[in-house]
This record gives sequence, structure tokens and C-alpha cells, in this order.
Amino acid sequence: MRKILGLLMLISAFTVKAQVNGEDKLGSWHMYFGTNKISDKLSIHTEAQLRYYEQAKNFNQLLLRTGLNYHIDANAWTTFGYGYIVTDGSFEEFPDETNSIEHRIFERFFLKNKVWEFNFEHRYTLEQRFLDFGDRNDVQHRMRYRLQMTLPLTNTFFLNFYDEIFINLQDDTFGQNRLYAALGINVTNNLSVQAGYLKNHFSGAHYDRLQIGVTYNPDLRGILKKK
Repeated sequence: MRKILGLLMLISAFTVKAQVNGEDKLGSWHMYFGTNKISDKLSIHTEAQLRYYEQAKNFNQLLLRTGLNYHIDANAWTTFGYGYIVTDGSFEEFPDETNSIEHRIFERFFLKNKVWEFNFEHRYTLEQRFLDFGDRNDVQHRMRYRLQMTLPLTNTFFLNFYDEIFINLQDDTFGQNRLYAALGINVTNNLSVQAGYLKNHFSGAHYDRLQIGVTYNPDLRGILKKK
């Protein structure tokens, strides 16, 4: 009887935890990405993401990010950028709660290569994170590596997969791991849409997210030359 009661208490504890952090909910991420060429070597990166604990409701995070890209060649480029992130870390919504605010500086290096029909992209990231939790401030540093693979199915449709690991440079080394798969559509030469699924693993939680992403990459060099 004691073993049965202990097992029931353990199951109850896990159930309460999942309800508190929203781990048992299927959330959604709504994303926009843009890369705008302004010269042969320079382009501007823009990005906006709105993340929810549930489907388009129960706010989790707003992420705004921009950066300047320097293109070494067609298969290698670097980025120096800034991100502004507002996060509600609790699944439950409380009145007058304080969301954390993060100012993030980041540096990235990209490499691309092709194997048969598979297009690979390696993304290396360093982040300096300045966090304001309302009652305290913190500075954290992090490394990230993302391996992305894209497989064209036709001129219009493609598959996209990636795995990205986050490594903390303080405290616990493992931060999180993101595994992603999506179907993409090339609407025009510079506009594409992806719909996919993300499995987000943290050391103490696992989240499932549906994603819809729009990528729009208009070339601004012609407009700038006219001016």
C-alpha cells in the first residue's frame, strides 16, 4: 500500500509540474526572417518571433533581432547583431506579473555546403545576454551550434531540418536542444513559407511547438543605387 501511495504521489507531482510550466501543451511560434542586400558584401538581417505556450494564445516570448551581415563569399558570412527579448517564464498567467527583459548582443558565422541534393548550413553563435528579471539583473554568456539541412523536392516545395544545441558558459553547461522539421514553399524567388514542428529539450522540461515562418529577402541594392 505504501508503494502504491508513493507511486500515486510521484505521478501527481509530475502532473502538477506539467500543468505549471505548460509542458503538456502544444504551443506555437510565429516567425518572420529577412535578409536584405545593401551592397555586394553587406546585408541587413531582420527577425521577429512571437511565441505562445498554447496555439496562438498564452504569451511566452517576443523576440526582435537585427544584425549586419558581411558576406565573405557565396558560402560564408558573418553577422554582428542585437536582440530584444521579452519573456513570460510561467505558463500560468498572473495579474500584474513582471516579464523578464533581455538585451542580447550576438556574433554569428555561417558556412554552407552541398552534398548530392542536400544543402547544408552550419551556424555558429556567441551570445552576451543582459537580463532584467525585475528584482535582479544578470549577465550570461552562451554558445550555439545549428546544423541545418534543406532538401529541394521541386522548384516550389522543399523540406527543411535542423538540430541546434545551446551551451552555457556558466553554471550548468547544457542549455537546451532544438530539433526541427518542416515543409517549405517557395512563393517567389525571394519569398518562402515554412510550416513545421519543433521539439525543444531543456534539462528539466520538454516542449512541443508548431511553427509557421515567413522568409522575405528583397534585394535593396537597386533601390539604394537609384537614390
